[in-house]
Amino acid sequence: MRTDKRKVALVGTGMVGMSYAYSMLNQGVCDELVLIDINRKRAEGEAMDLNHGLAFSASHMKIYAGEYRDCSDADIVVICAGVAQKPGETRLDLLKRNAAVFRSIVEPVTESGFNGIFLVATNPVDIMTRITYSLSGFNPKRVIGSGTTLDTARLRYLLGESLRVDPRNVHAYVIGEHGDSEFVPWSQAMIATKPILSLCGSGGEEDMVNREELKRIEEEVRTAAYKIIEAKQATYYGIGMSLTRITRAILGDENSVFTVSAMLRGEYGQSEVYAGVPCIINKNGIQRVLTLSLTEDEKERLDNSCNTLRESFEGIF
Repeated sequence: MRTDKRKVALVGTGMVGMSYAYSMLNQGVCDELVLIDINRKRAEGEAMDLNHGLAFSASHMKIYAGEYRDCSDADIVVICAGVAQKPGETRLDLLKRNAAVFRSIVEPVTESGFNGIFLVATNPVDIMTRITYSLSGFNPKRVIGSGTTLDTARLRYLLGESLRVDPRNVHAYVIGEHGDSEFVPWSQAMIATKPILSLCGSGGEEDMVNREELKRIEEEVRTAAYKIIEAKQATYYGIGMSLTRITRAILGDENSVFTVSAMLRGEYGQSEVYAGVPCIINKNGIQRVLTLSLTEDEKERLDNSCNTLRESFEGIF
């Protein structure tokens, strides 16, 4: 990876893509940002709009609408493009249509000579990341999905609110599918180095939290997107900022831990499936999967989640 110029190509200038671009601009994460969309005029308009804010930003980014050939020297290609589900359409039919969209994206990106890292946000993100891996032929360490990064952030926020602790001092994860089968391995949840389950006592007033509250928080995390979509039709700010944070970890070679969607190759007894698990992220993509010491019940829940993802992937190709 070059150190002289940090270049990111964004494919898809919808609400998620542009929330990411806006966050990237405000945080000055890269030096060059190219916007690619099937609607070239929209990409041009979005680039103009962002550029007009450069005078108010500490960033010196070069932002422009481009083509797939502009990915040739990019460090990261972020994919936020996709089609929405039609009324009455099955999930499998939607996946097949999105697979066709991704074929029209991934193939020209790789043909450009791109040799960086794919970062996928399009839902269902675990499946779309596996499709990107299949189409690109890249090492799976260089094909990453946003996974349960945002879910984990939601979890830490809610735990911080409940326990009156800064969320940055809450160490807990949401793992598995970014969807209905995701779950929290509470055995691994901590405040600093103190297990959160140890704060659950007999239900007295002195307890910081109880298990019913933890169940409520886990359910709120799982259903957060549904509530946001019901209220405003889509979610985009949170995922845009999540993608920005992952991008910064890659470009900064941070070796930071995020619950991205990663290809499992023996970890947790799983193989050939993309799922959200804690991973160490650096300039090479996924440095390694950080395997948690799950309880038997938690292992079973992860098995069920991975099986759900495998079943969803079947029949697409």
